[in-house]
Amino acid sequence: MASLPPIDRTPSLVGAVLDFTPTAFLARLLLVSAYLVGGIDKLGDWPAALAEQAHFGLTPPALWAALTIAVELIGPLLILSGRLVWLGAGMLGVFTFFAALVANAFWAMPDGPERFGAMNAFFEHMGLVGGFVLVAVLARKGQRDA
Repeated sequence: MASLPPIDRTPSLVGAVLDFTPTAFLARLLLVSAYLVGGIDKLGDWPAALAEQAHFGLTPPALWAALTIAVELIGPLLILSGRLVWLGAGMLGVFTFFAALVANAFWAMPDGPERFGAMNAFFEHMGLVGGFVLVAVLARKGQRDA
């Protein structure tokens, strides 16, 4: 049996915001803003970038700091430019997934507020990973529809 098409009950104001041309760009900018700020900050304070990598046990810290800066700057620029969106979203999604494993290992912590905070941060980062997958899916869909 064929299913009926979904009924769009989106309120007109919400529809107008979603259809407004800059909305998609602004949403992508909000999604990648922390990465851009982080990459610029690390680029401007190399000793702090090295210290951060060492804090998480990543050696050699200079290699990991350089890779982090590259991902945090190139990934967002690809997403914002609309070119190779799959690559930018993939870079940031994989980076975010592994960073969450390294920085928010709540499963290895005793019960308490620190564990709760790390668990919260971990799942917030998993939400970002999902957001990057959606960005890539929507960019691919837009290419097919164009």
